[in-house]
Amino acid sequence: MTDLSRRDAIAAASIAVLATTMPAWAQTATAGGAAWDLSDLYADEAAWDAARKKALADLPGLAKYKGKLGSNAETLAAALSLQTALDRVISRVYVYASLKADADLRVSASQEKQAQAINLYTAFGEASSWIAPELLTIGKAKIDAFVAANETLRTHFDFILADALRQAEHTLSPEGEILLAGTAAPFSGARDIREQLAASDIPWPTVTLSTGKQVRLDDQAYTLNRDAPNRADRKLVFDSFWGEYGKFQSSLGAAYLSHVKADIFGMKARKYPTSLAAALSGGNVPEAVYRSLVKEANAGLPQLHRYFELRRKLLKLPDMAYYDIYPPLVQLDKKVGLAEMRTTTMAALKPLGPEYGAMFAEATGKKWMDPLPRPGKKSGAYMNPGAAFDVHPYLLLNLGENYEGMTTYAHEWGHAMHTLLANKNQVYEKTNYPIFLAEIASTCNEMLLAAYMVANAKTKAEKLFYLGQQLEAIRGTFFRQTMFGEFELLIHDKAEAGEGLSGEALSKLYLDLLRRYHGPKVAVSDTYGSEWAYIPHFYSSFYVYQYATCISAASYFSRAILKGGAKERDTYLAVLKAGGSDYPVDILKRAGLDMTGGAPYQAVVATFKDTLDQCEALIS
Repeated sequence: MTDLSRRDAIAAASIAVLATTMPAWAQTATAGGAAWDLSDLYADEAAWDAARKKALADLPGLAKYKGKLGSNAETLAAALSLQTALDRVISRVYVYASLKADADLRVSASQEKQAQAINLYTAFGEASSWIAPELLTIGKAKIDAFVAANETLRTHFDFILADALRQAEHTLSPEGEILLAGTAAPFSGARDIREQLAASDIPWPTVTLSTGKQVRLDDQAYTLNRDAPNRADRKLVFDSFWGEYGKFQSSLGAAYLSHVKADIFGMKARKYPTSLAAALSGGNVPEAVYRSLVKEANAGLPQLHRYFELRRKLLKLPDMAYYDIYPPLVQLDKKVGLAEMRTTTMAALKPLGPEYGAMFAEATGKKWMDPLPRPGKKSGAYMNPGAAFDVHPYLLLNLGENYEGMTTYAHEWGHAMHTLLANKNQVYEKTNYPIFLAEIASTCNEMLLAAYMVANAKTKAEKLFYLGQQLEAIRGTFFRQTMFGEFELLIHDKAEAGEGLSGEALSKLYLDLLRRYHGPKVAVSDTYGSEWAYIPHFYSSFYVYQYATCISAASYFSRAILKGGAKERDTYLAVLKAGGSDYPVDILKRAGLDMTGGAPYQAVVATFKDTLDQCEALIS
């Protein structure tokens, strides 16, 4: 037991009191409507529209600094400060519109407001597109002198300016930057088409499960029913759901390939050799990170195949099929409500210390999230940090009342805590942590939750359940996301080489990957090749691989925190508090992790193997 100072003890006691109850608004949350409070952003839609129109009217004010950035440090600081002020307002406008739209995708008025917010962002990009090219004409020596002479530049914009100079080779002329900025809205069309097809136009089938329950299999219902206890039900869910996606593979393929073509356009316009290089450049992530990940994940596939055999034995199946990958290794028929998710997660996160715990208790007690699924609501889960610096983060969740729902709760609140810690410790311009770091906080929360559940399991079956959840987390976050990353790389490589592709071709290529990753003993129906069309993250190119790199980092940090003390905890929290103040690979390097080599990924595979060993020892 670790000794606590009096201050720590008081903080811990306060957390315990806060954790005993769920706020009334959350206790009574139903599927009838969104539970978050958007009035924290704007009192009503009229206030939102007034803010949008004012921001649009203020955009031309940037032009008064055009051609003058190099005149002196004060002018440069004033121009960048105005850009920041506009960004903060426009982000808030966009967050309100996007949350309203995602609360019910069927409400056309909300979709129209979101389109207005996107158009505002596009106009902002156009109005500020001349800044980066003009900075390059000033030159490094002069900018460095400006930064040294001006406190605002030194404390708020030093990293941004250094990063702009780094990307000089890929920054276009002012005219070219304006042209590229104007592509944001039309290039978002592919994603919009995919989302509207999935949310409102595909006639999702209704199936009758062995229990007699009828289920309309849209994206949300598939997620909630893919782990059905009855094997025939699972097969029915998979065959029906992926079969319906397959009927639309031509249209969905056209949408995704249009997105890929937009990537290639951007790659060529900015003079990158590949779409991968273009995507990684923003965070200054070396390609060695991506390629090392894919290499080591493939090297670890024998352990993944071993897991599928363990799964077959524990589920007492004669063989393994793809529709058998989601049921828990051991059944744990325990309903987990929203209040219990909160109290359990808080207990599991105590190793992160009293500061983290107090902040978590306060945040989760407020109306910042919309937790429950309902018809028309956007599927999946996310934390939106766009207005967090001036307001707070918002979370959209679609929680089932089970352990999976609790891990999602812990995951997304990990994102929110990362945002809150970065905002508390950095100026606005340095809070926006890159995607490469974004999944570390969320996945570390999941791992700490899993460790807590294993440690507090009361029976062998319960312990097996939580160990199985740990295995599933690594399967889904490390191996599966790397498979997605390999798919993206394969499609972009083929498109860049000029190969003709179609929705049918995408399904065949994805099916080959499914079969390689799952091994010769897992039956994968041809029908399941359409699964690529279900993954919305593919419209954020070369994003998903970072789930795998992040679980590697999170595995390292969670082990260190649980085995160590205040030093290990503070090393981890320093990563979160750093926000976007430096390049992500460098932030992690300072914490002892080199993500360009194979060691972090080999460590995750080793953890996977050790967990398999524990499971096999329990059942031997």
